[in-house]
Amino acid sequence: MHQPARMIERAAWRWLCAGLLILLSCLAPAWAQINPAEVTHLAVERSEDGVLLSATVRFELPQVVDEALAKGIPMYFVAEAAIYRDRWYWYDKRVAFATRHMRLSYQPLTRRWRLQVSAHPITQAGLVLGQMFDSREEALAAVQRISRWRIAGPEALDSDSPHNIDFRFRLDVSQLPRPFQIGAVGQADWIILATRNQPIVPDPVK
Repeated sequence: MHQPARMIERAAWRWLCAGLLILLSCLAPAWAQINPAEVTHLAVERSEDGVLLSATVRFELPQVVDEALAKGIPMYFVAEAAIYRDRWYWYDKRVAFATRHMRLSYQPLTRRWRLQVSAHPITQAGLVLGQMFDSREEALAAVQRISRWRIAGPEALDSDSPHNIDFRFRLDVSQLPRPFQIGAVGQADWIILATRNQPIVPDPVK
């Protein structure tokens, strides 16, 4: 390829990247305004069992999600936690990562709600904990509150180095039935996302 053609190709690529960044910066506030979600509480403690995380996420279910649940379509939520060790000479090093998968469903026949929790996608084999609720409010509150979730072993936190926690909570549309995935991807009504990053000030080992 000739040099002028390469310069044109590189310039076009830069313009494309710049356009995507502008588009994302415009869409992000709109998503946040339509479906506001916030991590209102995040705490990390260290015990003999490991590093434990507690969090509270505040959000309201969008109407389309509420309607799908009422029809018996389960919704999937994912919480992700990453621990990073600060390094002044390079990028922070990730020393631990954990995921928490939640499947919320409504059973029209019994008019009860069910919440399943697992360290792996609910569709995969593995240990799944389940709990029943009589009301939507109780079930949703259980989704929004995480208590003493073990995200790493006690050795993950080096006492000689500062650490920070990166927490992310989202509605996972990739696990919805195929027809819902097609309609949900890229739609702001289906976006529930809350993130928070903060330094870790762990308690002494208990």
